[in-house]
Amino acid sequence: MICYHMKRLIRPLQPTLVQQRSNSIYEPDYLETGKSKIPLYNTLNIQLKGYDFPVLESYQGFVHHIGEIMGIEVADGWATPAQHLQVQRFKPQSTLVDTEYKMTVYERNVQVVDLPSTIGSIFFEVLQTALPEGLSMTVHEHKEEHEEVRYVPDVQLLELKSQLEDLGGPTKKK
Repeated sequence: MICYHMKRLIRPLQPTLVQQRSNSIYEPDYLETGKSKIPLYNTLNIQLKGYDFPVLESYQGFVHHIGEIMGIEVADGWATPAQHLQVQRFKPQSTLVDTEYKMTVYERNVQVVDLPSTIGSIFFEVLQTALPEGLSMTVHEHKEEHEEVRYVPDVQLLELKSQLEDLGGPTKKK
């Protein structure tokens, strides 16, 4: 008699379990609790600057390679336009120019995503230790301004747009 009642209780539950399995995947609660509780850094940019182009390019590749070895997700790497500087050296006690130097500063960026805080300090220490002479490295959080700097503006296009605005703006044909 008890077995009959148990069968009646169990049978209605079986079709709902089958339906649930066919429509969706059941994931136990313990899978969510098993996720890592290590805090992650936001998207970071590793900015490299230097006067020697080949050394800078080589070091950017090194940063990317070390990131991959350590299991860090390197999302992007890019170059920004070079900055041209003119440095003047004056004669002592005068305003006459003794020598003049034209220098170029090159910049490369490597973007790192979801960097665990436990690995981050080791990663940055390795990069700082291997940093060649003449290069500087800064690490900062990614912002929209950093994204805009990497694109070179088209001077001719900007001139044409300003001329069009001076003439009264674009005309729309219907």
